[in-house]
Order: sequence, then structure tokens, then C-alpha cells
Amino acid sequence: MKRKYRYTDQAKRILAREEGTVSKDWGGRLPTALIYANTYRLGMSSLAVHTLYRLFNDRPDVVCERAFWGYQSPPEDDEPPISLESQRPLTDFPLLTFSLSYEMDYFNTVQALRRAGIPLLADDRDESWPLILAGGPAVYANPAPLADILDAIVIGEAEDLLPQLMDALQEACRASRPQALRILAQVPGVYVPAIGNDPVSRVWKHDLDAQPATTQIYTPDTEFGDRALIEIGRGCVRGCRFCMAGYVYRPIRQVSLDAVLATARDALRYRDKLGLVSAAVSDHRQIDQIAVELRALGARIAVSSMRVDPLSEPLLQALADSGTRTLTIAPEAGSTRLRRCINKRQTDEQLLHAVDLAAHHGFQQTKMYFMVGHPTETDADIEDTVNLVLAARARFPGRLIINAPPYVPKPHTPFQWAAMTPVKILEARIKYLKRRLQPERVTVRSDSPTWATVAGTLSRGDRQLGRVLAQMKGTNLREWRRALKVEGLSQEDYLRGRSMDEPLPWSVVDMGVSRRYLAREMQTAIPDESDCSPQTQDCP
Repeated sequence: MKRKYRYTDQAKRILAREEGTVSKDWGGRLPTALIYANTYRLGMSSLAVHTLYRLFNDRPDVVCERAFWGYQSPPEDDEPPISLESQRPLTDFPLLTFSLSYEMDYFNTVQALRRAGIPLLADDRDESWPLILAGGPAVYANPAPLADILDAIVIGEAEDLLPQLMDALQEACRASRPQALRILAQVPGVYVPAIGNDPVSRVWKHDLDAQPATTQIYTPDTEFGDRALIEIGRGCVRGCRFCMAGYVYRPIRQVSLDAVLATARDALRYRDKLGLVSAAVSDHRQIDQIAVELRALGARIAVSSMRVDPLSEPLLQALADSGTRTLTIAPEAGSTRLRRCINKRQTDEQLLHAVDLAAHHGFQQTKMYFMVGHPTETDADIEDTVNLVLAARARFPGRLIINAPPYVPKPHTPFQWAAMTPVKILEARIKYLKRRLQPERVTVRSDSPTWATVAGTLSRGDRQLGRVLAQMKGTNLREWRRALKVEGLSQEDYLRGRSMDEPLPWSVVDMGVSRRYLAREMQTAIPDESDCSPQTQDCP
């Protein structure tokens, strides 16, 4: 008799509000749990979850069910995680697959395994336990922190890899654990830490038109419940030196106009609003025509943010006509000097012109994204941010919001060698932005600098951090610091600047961008390496 878990009724209520859910009998199929290590609301906002769920279930020999760290909120007790579709515990599945986009979800990944009663370290699991795989940009950019916990890691984009991988998994899930790992190590793009089959080259989908990523399951219980998401491109030509996505999704690929429209026609059966997804939506070579044609189909359009160099007027008009209330632009840095350093080539004039157009088209809100703590940033750069935002405030009558989270250096970018700005400096600069801008009717949002340093540690961490994660009994800062101390480690060792010739933990993967190229970009941005150290003066 199947045990009833406390979350069973909650899961059934969520399922009753979904459209597009796949229900399969387990007989003769490989049961696979697709796990998003955060809440249902966040997980169902991820196109990766929708795409993987569809691809897994397209195979007649696989049944894929979703599981989440929490459903309507993070769990408050030790109740084992259950799958959404059949409300089974994770230990009923021979295969667990995690989709990891953010380093901070590593905590939830480990705690989900702990709550499920599964040994945390891969060496402690034999064939009586599920095989545990993961993919997603956070973990494939640097597999090291989870290398002692996961059995295998998919390096890159899964779509073209999945057919061969699933064939291998059908065999691996019936084999002894050592044999299963050897089978997986033979699949291109799969890193098996216990075998050490590195460096592993990133796999990537060559033809996005073949099956554009789009919403599979429609639900009101998510951030994007009012729309269908459609990916229109991957990669970015801009080469911003802080941005991991611009390097790990190369080369740039775009979905053709015809494929976008075909996907849209199907999606419009479920929602009349379409969210266009890409690293740079307005960089699509056919974006003007896409915007016009989608409006002709009766679609309302939404995008995450707009490029201002140049700004697509047809897209802006389509957004306004769709009833979009907010225009979002991303200066990233307030000064021309710092934007040149990070290779963000937008001018103040272009940014303010976008604000003028937002006012002209009647947008009620404008959001501006910055980051605090870029390499070489000084108080003068923060003052330039204030001046740029105040100039925008003077031009825009509606609500003005700035997001200014701390910058976290990422692997496979030119700034992978840079030191992370210390917490005290980040706190002082965020506080200064709030003090200067909030009295001028500007909403200032940021993230915790203390937690940002945790993300920075995991982002550029090594295999020793797996033991730290396994030591943690919860997901709070106290447990993190205690576990670091138990393992004899210090955050400062991971947040420091690194020399160009020292070994890097993420060198076990090959993203297709040479270390020499990244080093040259770093030296172009910061000719004098001593300038890479965070500036220590406090904001006035």
C-alpha cells in the first residue's frame, strides 16, 4: 500500500490546475525524477524544466515525473520529497536528474537527498540507490563542488545528447554501480567524477528550429502563469566580460521567424500572451518582423529586458500595444569607464533615450539593472550610477526601479581570475545608492552581500566543498560557516584573485573558449593586474 505523504494533497491540488501534464504507467519504462532544487513556482518558470520534461516523456521507454524542493513554499520539516505526478518518494526512482541553474540551489539539492534518506556522497551509494545526474549552467560550468555528490554531470545543452544518454541510462540502471559509471563515461558530454574522464567538451544544440524550447505545462501557480514562453535564441555576440551566459552558450544561434510563428500559433491555444526568451531578445536579426507578425496573430508580447544599442522600435511598440507596463534595460554599470571595462558598450545617451521612449509609449515602470562590485569599481563609478539614475528620474514620470545586486565572478569568463569585492565595500555602496536615490522616488533593490559571497565561493569552488555541503544539516549561514570550519576551509581562499597560471577547478570541462582568449580579454579590461583588487575606500 502506497504511503500517503503530507504533501500529497498539495501536489494533487497543483496537478488539478495544470494543462499539458504527461501521465504514464510505470510498467516497462525507466522511471525518472526531474528535480528542480527550489520551489514549484520558480521551477515551473524555467524553460529547461519544460524542455527536459517533454524530451524525457517523448521516449516511450521512459516515464518522467517532476519533483521540487518545495511546492508552495520551502519545506519546514524533514518530510521526504515526493514526485508531483504520482506522489512517490525519490527512492522509488532508479534515476534522479537535477536541473541546476543557480549555485545557491546546491544547498537544496543536498538537503533533498538527505530528506529522501539517500547517502549524500557518491562513494557511499551502490546499485541499490538511484543513479544521480545533474545538468544546468551552474553545475556544468564548474562541476567541482558537487563532484563528490553526483554520479554524473551533463556538460552543456541536453537536447541533442539525450537520445544517446537515455540509451546508456537504460543499461546503466540495471548494472552494478562501477559498471554503470563506466557506461556513462562513454557518452560524449557526460562527466563522471569517480572515473575522471576529463576534460569533457561541452555539447550544444546546433539547430534550434528543430524543436524550439517552449512552455509544456501551463499553470497559474508560477511567475509566468499568464503567458507561454518561447525561446528565440541562444548565446550572445556582445562578449560582456562579467557574463557567463555569453561564453557558455556560444556560438550564437537564433530561431527562425517561421519557427517562432509556428510555435506561437500552438502556444496561443493556451495563452494570448507570449514571453520571448533569449540572452538578447532585441539582438535577433528578425526581431522587428517577429514583433509585427506576433501582434498580427493577436498575441500580446513580453520580454525580460531590452538592448538599447540599438533599440528595436517595432518591438517597443508591440510591447506598449500589448499592455506591458514595465520596460527593463540593463546598463550594468553607471560610468562610461566601467562599462568599457566590462565590455558593455552602451552610452548614457542611448540609455536615457530608452527612458524617453518608455515615457513616450506610456510605460508605467522602468527598471534599470546594475551590479555593484565589478573589478576596478570605485566610489566615482557609484556616483556616476547615481547621476545616471537621477537623469532617468528627471525624464520618466512613472515608477523607477533599480536592481543593484553584488557582482559574483564566474568561471569561463575573463573575470574568472578576479577577486570578489569584500562584503563591507558592497554593503557600503548599496547603502549609499539607497541613501541617495530613495529620497528621489527611486526604488532600490539588491541582494545580500553576505549570501553573494557564499554564491561566489560555490561558483569558483573545488571538490573540497562537496564535503562542506554534505556536512550541513540545514541551509542557513550558521550551518555553512560551521561546515567550512569542520573541513578546515575558508571562504577567503575562494574569493581571492587568482594568478593567470594557476590550476582552476573547472578545467575539467571545455566550453570551447580558450583560456588564452579569456586571459587576453582580462588583460584588455585591466592592463595592470594590481587594478583588479577591489577598491577599499568607503562611500561618502
